[in-house]
Amino acid sequence: MFDGDLVHERARITPQRIALVDIETGQRLTYAELDARIDRAAATLEPNSTFGILAHNCIEFLELFFAAGRVNAIVVPLSTRATEHERDAIIRDCGMNVLYDGLGVRWQSHRFGSSGNRQPATGNPEDTYCLLYTSGTTGKPKGVMIPRRQLWWNGYNTAINWGLRETDVSPVFTPLYHAGGLAAFLIPIFSAGGTIVLHKTFDPSIVWQTIERERCTVILGVPTIWKMLMDAPEFATVDLAHVRWLISGGAPLPLSILDAYRKRGVVIRQGYGMTEAGVNCFTMTDEDALRKPGSIGKPMMFTEAKLIEVQDGVGELCLRGPHVSKGYWNNEEATRAAYDAGGFFHTGDLARCDDDGFYFIAGRRKEMFITGGVNVYPAEIEAALAAHPSVADAAVIAVEDETWGEAGVAFVVAHDITSDELAAFLATKIAKYKVPRRFVFLEALPRTPYGKVVKDELRKAINVSP
Repeated sequence: MFDGDLVHERARITPQRIALVDIETGQRLTYAELDARIDRAAATLEPNSTFGILAHNCIEFLELFFAAGRVNAIVVPLSTRATEHERDAIIRDCGMNVLYDGLGVRWQSHRFGSSGNRQPATGNPEDTYCLLYTSGTTGKPKGVMIPRRQLWWNGYNTAINWGLRETDVSPVFTPLYHAGGLAAFLIPIFSAGGTIVLHKTFDPSIVWQTIERERCTVILGVPTIWKMLMDAPEFATVDLAHVRWLISGGAPLPLSILDAYRKRGVVIRQGYGMTEAGVNCFTMTDEDALRKPGSIGKPMMFTEAKLIEVQDGVGELCLRGPHVSKGYWNNEEATRAAYDAGGFFHTGDLARCDDDGFYFIAGRRKEMFITGGVNVYPAEIEAALAAHPSVADAAVIAVEDETWGEAGVAFVVAHDITSDELAAFLATKIAKYKVPRRFVFLEALPRTPYGKVVKDELRKAINVSP
């Protein structure tokens, strides 16, 4: 029978290898020790139940997460940044029995022991292992059903395609309640038998100290994090000789950031994925990253990718493979809308593919707008803005325009520059019709914990509807 117990298998094969280093407590756990702690956590869980975790990154979080698979429970990680109202909506939607805060039971339903939301304990690869709720930046959060098969396949395929090794050491400072924190690197590193260095939260100085002290070899981040690390005083002098490569995901990476790290002697690869599609869907070598700047690479092995409704070389990216989720919990309508009859998941991202088979993300389909009858992709404008040395961050949305139908509004975090100067700069980088009609200067852009700009908040700021 399919077991799919990653840590237990690692403990069997490499029991004395260090699996986890916890920066907060200083603990260093071997795979055998972590496996034993997961067993103890599993003994506290009710088989076939649904339980939640509300905690910052900690060893206890991982104990509970991996323990779920040993009792066939469904685990629901909850965002520590969500409001109580948002969390209550998720608790009701998934039919949660118990909520843990990493230290023990925080909340228990009066329905504990009921069987209304349970699944049969089959140990089947298609059993739902966890529900990961989308950020809800465009409406009600949806619970993505992640089966065992998806978690482990993503881990093994990432380890092989990215060339992870048992000697790799990687820090995790992005939140574990997000698919990126759990699946983008932690599970793949465990699959390879490497070591995870766990941070409770993100602090640039502490992260640089950790990377140097623990001699980290592969590091995952998002563009916002790479920018913050780049701006930290340690960036100029930290020892990076042991770093094999860095990888960026979650949002497009400005070329200026890529160049800054290249000057420090390290390569940043760009990745692509999403909760529904297994987080890691594309791969590239260091050589590819250098000769194809801006590309997310080629689809991983056994990943099928296609572009639909292609216009001017750009179409919606659709993915199919064993790393794709089952759909949305209690939401057949959303599932039908996202998955076609052939099993392809429609990502909502626009992309193009060059003659060598490398993909480039053009932006979100829903964010594309038409001005004067011509398609405009905000991601292209945002990348051009980010190239200006005075611009720290930028995002573009569309608003109605009486003359052109739609026009762009740019939200910019910048210093010592005016709207006219920015418009003039953009006119040298992109076609005139793409230049935003308005610039709004902000102290910071609203972002999700994983680096995506919350564009609905920007629309609210200027009282416009999508």
